[in-house]
Amino acid sequence: MNQSHTDYTSRFAIDPVAAAAMGTDELRHNFHIDGLFQPGRISLTYTHYDRMIVGGAVPTDAALQLETIKPTGTKNFLDRRELIAVNIGGAGVIKAGGQSFELQARDMLYLGMGIADVSFASADADAPAKFYLLSAPAHQAWPSRLIRIGDAKRLDLGSKDTCNERSIFQFIHADGVKTCQLVVGMTQLAPGSVWNTMPCHVHDRRMEAYLYFDLAETARVFHFMGEPDETRHIVMG
Repeated sequence: MNQSHTDYTSRFAIDPVAAAAMGTDELRHNFHIDGLFQPGRISLTYTHYDRMIVGGAVPTDAALQLETIKPTGTKNFLDRRELIAVNIGGAGVIKAGGQSFELQARDMLYLGMGIADVSFASADADAPAKFYLLSAPAHQAWPSRLIRIGDAKRLDLGSKDTCNERSIFQFIHADGVKTCQLVVGMTQLAPGSVWNTMPCHVHDRRMEAYLYFDLAETARVFHFMGEPDETRHIVMG
């Protein structure tokens, strides 16, 4: 019997009133996902926010098969779901449904509902790929698409004067790759810029998952959350 290389946890939804009363440890426990990228493992968090699954896969010497988990309720992980994988590490390969996709750093792959036999591999085990995974329920099968960072729609916003000069790369959006629910982008701050979106924006009926990566060792992120008139923050580094 093959030993599983997948770890998963479930996370219940929290309403704004409950979140406002939480201390630092409770906020981190409920809203911060730690340890996504473990060598030789796939780590998944099933959330009760839109049934979103957030995860990470770090293949080293051997490829990692995308295994189903109990909360999906299906034989295969993507039987009733769609998935996006973003590579934030070394060169890697994703095999899915008989196709093979090579991803460099910051490339992104969309896989539609019904695709089976998905696996993740690294070109070099000493510089492994790190795949950030996002998955949501799907009602229709859309074609798989590889979107390279150079092909994403780029928007340059902000300015040096306001310390928010940044580039937004739109990978999955209404006028681009077709999906059922997932919308995905990447923001890159220019040197010397320190903040992204203000005033805060919220979505009452849709969740957002943020991944902060490629931070300098001494850098820290202050992520503000909660209601716009009563924010809380989580510090990450």
